[in-house]
Amino acid sequence: MFTPVAKDFFEGPTLELSRRLLGQLLVHELPEGTIAGRIVETEAYMGAEDRAAHSFGNRRTKRTEIMFGEAGLTYTYQMHTHTLVNVVSGPVGTPRAILIRAVEPLAGLEEMALRRGEGMPMKQWTNGPGKLTKAMGITMSAYGHDLRETPLYIAQGDSVHAVAAGPRVGVGGSGEAAAYPYRFWEQDNPYVSKFRV
Repeated sequence: MFTPVAKDFFEGPTLELSRRLLGQLLVHELPEGTIAGRIVETEAYMGAEDRAAHSFGNRRTKRTEIMFGEAGLTYTYQMHTHTLVNVVSGPVGTPRAILIRAVEPLAGLEEMALRRGEGMPMKQWTNGPGKLTKAMGITMSAYGHDLRETPLYIAQGDSVHAVAAGPRVGVGGSGEAAAYPYRFWEQDNPYVSKFRV
């Protein structure tokens, strides 16, 4: 039904990959059925030199270890009660990652609705990084998973013609890094998260 991206899809500069992920599909094959969403918003975290990154200063901990690995692996972490899902980027040893901030629901809509709660408007199912993982059943167990392989993978989608860029969300305490235009989204897509400083 969905075709995983080629092995070399994740290669290349992190900011380019952040844009290239837009329009591609995040797919999770579950026992209940396959859930998929079209990626409409990403945020890049540039590792050692980026104060907003968990790996700033090449900080290597149990949590950030996977960021030093191969591009295309999954970096999951907990934020409050939510799991957030990231794509590891950059050469091995360069701890960069891209947060998937929002997707547009595409497949498995009934399962998404169940996971997000009865009566919730579809637009609010996946318009934020914690919302989309809940809707798609993505948990911390995905840490280190290769996003070219089932059950969680990036599949071929389509290109996005109108891409907007701006500061990332929720990184206000990171000095000058708070203003870096490392957030990318499909312009005018209703599933993009609401911007909050």
